[in-house]
Amino acid sequence: MTSIPNHIKRMANDRALIVSARVGRNGLTTAIVEELTDQLNNRSLVKIKVNKGVVENTAERSYLFSEIAKLTDSHLVFHRGNVAVFWKP
Repeated sequence: MTSIPNHIKRMANDRALIVSARVGRNGLTTAIVEELTDQLNNRSLVKIKVNKGVVENTAERSYLFSEIAKLTDSHLVFHRGNVAVFWKP
């Protein structure tokens, strides 16, 4: 596993980084994965939000975020609540 550089962590925690994708009531669809992959190819950091009610608890949310990282070939920098930031080196 690649270690995430400190400057990437700082950028990921910056409030100026806006949410650029949402996982809606349909859950993790192919369209969402393709959109995230495209965004990660165009810029290294992507912030996403999972709408309330999509997942039941913290464990499901963590699993969803790890699946997104695997499917988009990226790294989960951090997640807090329903928001996560992914990085593609």
